[in-house]
Formats: sequence, structure tokens, C-alpha cells
Amino acid sequence: MDDIYLVGIGMTKFGPLPDMSMKDITGAAVKAALDDAGIDADAIEAAYFSNATQGALEGQYMIPGQVALRSIGIEGVPVVNVENACASASTAFALACKDIRAGDASVVLAVGAEKMITPDKVKNMAVFDGAIDVNSREATLDGLLALSDGFELPPEAYEEAGMRSVFMDVYAAIAKHHMKLHGTTQRQMAAVAAKNHNHSVHNERAQFRKSFTIDEVMEARGISWPLTLPMCSPISDGGAAAILCSGDVLDRFDKTRAVKVAASVIGTGSARDPDDGTKHICRLTAEKAYHKAGAGPEDMSVAEVHDASAIAEIMQSENLGFCEIGEGGSLAESGATSLGGRIPINPSGGLESKGHPIGATGLGQIYELTTQLRDEAGSRQVDGARFAIAENGGGMHGIEEAVACVTILQRG
Repeated sequence: MDDIYLVGIGMTKFGPLPDMSMKDITGAAVKAALDDAGIDADAIEAAYFSNATQGALEGQYMIPGQVALRSIGIEGVPVVNVENACASASTAFALACKDIRAGDASVVLAVGAEKMITPDKVKNMAVFDGAIDVNSREATLDGLLALSDGFELPPEAYEEAGMRSVFMDVYAAIAKHHMKLHGTTQRQMAAVAAKNHNHSVHNERAQFRKSFTIDEVMEARGISWPLTLPMCSPISDGGAAAILCSGDVLDRFDKTRAVKVAASVIGTGSARDPDDGTKHICRLTAEKAYHKAGAGPEDMSVAEVHDASAIAEIMQSENLGFCEIGEGGSLAESGATSLGGRIPINPSGGLESKGHPIGATGLGQIYELTTQLRDEAGSRQVDGARFAIAENGGGMHGIEEAVACVTILQRG
């Protein structure tokens, strides 16, 4: 099987981009990736365009990729629109890999873009309502919220007011379930958030670049107990792109900066027992990715995980095998996941601080990890990075993510 390489990456700043349209955001990310690869748009043989919200927010359904990409000179080639919840961008990446592996194309673009920040907050929040089973909405939410049954709230637990995504209540219930099973603490979640915000200070493309102490995270405005505002990902605009090629055309590019795609795996959730973490969608998907890569958790130098809330990073550090199930909170609190630690997680700042433009998030993770493997991350560089892993989840079906993508990259 021919190897697949990442030869170009591009990314906009994540966060409010009021002066940029979807075409502008897409164009900026793609042009940066083309420049990085040293090629023109006419070298692209196929493109996968990731977006999850433009239809709901702007009314651009069905052909967003064709519209956005033609404006920058990519036309006359297959363009496939990809929507797979918050895992849309890494799904686009995986499909680009499949296209190359099938022999249908040698140079393929994967790009994700979102324009999510609008003045209509109700419309913003309504986007997330479709990321669960809408025909069983109440039963699904009741089942998720029931995960925290039997957990005794401490006296300081708060009643939250104000508008928020339904997913923050879901994540809070999952957090309380993890606390009930494993003794995870709110302070450990705050350690995750403080670490990620402190990492993003060094990332010029991050939405937030303000450092926090653990105590400041604990004392911040409550969203849904035990989650406070810095523990939760924001709504964001932004775009990210990657250009992949087959090994037989690698000579067209700068081999010294090429990064090998060791694995790119998509998984779907199951109706598992919520107390059985060994069957978690992300754990099973990671196991398949490790097998394909011929590597294991101990080989990974750096990770980017889908920390839509702080509890998610704790759980994904367990699912990726960096610690035993139930020990993710202790791992974070120990400093092992900080820059300079045993396994740095989210050196970019993660979703909590870098931002979360849904359709671009997975490619934003790949941008960061490619930068790390090229030794070009500056003050957030992980020394000697050789293998890197990304976990990108999306939606909620039953008691876990509907979809998960795990990507493993290797220094070329």
C-alpha cells in the first residue's frame, strides 16, 4: 500500500472574523496550504469540503464546497461536501486519504470552514440541537442527564442561568458520572482548562490568549455545574486546510517537511453500558488507529483532543491509552499533559481556548500536529516530536459521541 503524506497546511485565526465571508475564510486557509505545499490550485485533483452550520445559519445548503472553492480557482475536479458533526473536518481528511489510497487521485485537498458567530444567539444555539437524535430528543436528553443520578452535589454547586448550548448540560452530566465512578474532581477539570488557556498564550491563531490559574478557572462564571466558562469551548469562525499526496508523487514537494499519515480512522458509537469505558467509541477507534500505525500510546509525543469541555480531555486521555480509565483527572493535575510533561495534550490551546469552528476543528488539530512534527511550533514546541495523535468527536447518540475520528501522524 502506497504511503500518504501531508505536504501543505493552512489555517486562519479562530474566533470572531466579522470582515470575512465563508468564501474568504475558505480561501485564506486553502491559499495558505497551497503556498505551504508550493503548488497552484490547478494541481489539486479532488477536494473534500467540511462544514456543519452554513446551511442553518446562511441558507447555503447542498453545494457549499463547490461555491467556496470555485471562487479560488478550484473547479472541474471532484468536490465532495462533508458534514459529520464536530468531526466533519477530520472525516474530510480521512476521505481524502481513502481517495488517494484507492488510486483515484494523487494530490487531494481537505478543507473545513465555518462562519458561526452571528448576532442571533438563539439561531447560534439552535445549530447544536440537531446533533442528537431529534426524533427521540427528550428521551435522549433524559438518558444523558440520568448519568449523574446518585451523585450528591456539593453545597457550592450552582444553579445556572443564561443561554448555552444543550451540549454543556450534557457534558456536565457526563462529568458528574465520571466523578461518581472515579472520584474525578472539579479542580482536576480546572487544571485541564488552565493548562489549555496557558498553552494558547503562545498560539497566534487562538481565539483566546489569556492565561488562567486553576483557582481563576474554579472561580469563573458557572455554565453547568461542575463546568465554568473557561472549561467550555466557545462558538468560533475559522478555517483550516491540508493537502495530501501519494508517495509516488512526493518528489514534487519538499520531502524534508512532509509528514506521513500513519493512520486515519473513523468510528461510530454504540449502545454500550455507560459504566463500561472499555467500549467507548473513542477508545475503540484509537485502538484501530494504533494497529494501523504499528504504534502505541507509549510512542506518541504529542496529542490534540476534542476538549469541547474539560471533562472531555480527561476522558480522551484515558481513551487514547495515556493512563488507565478513571485516572485522566490525576494525569492532568500532575502536569504530565502540559508542555514539558510526559505527553503534552492540546499545545494549541485546544477547543477551550484555540476555538471551535465545528467544520474546521479536526483540520485545526492536524495543522497543529503537523507544525509540531516539523519542529516549527516555536514557544509551544514539543521537543523531539516523532508521532502525534488527534482525536476529534462529534454529535451525541445515546450516551456517547455519534462519531469519532482518530488520526496518527509521523515525522516523514
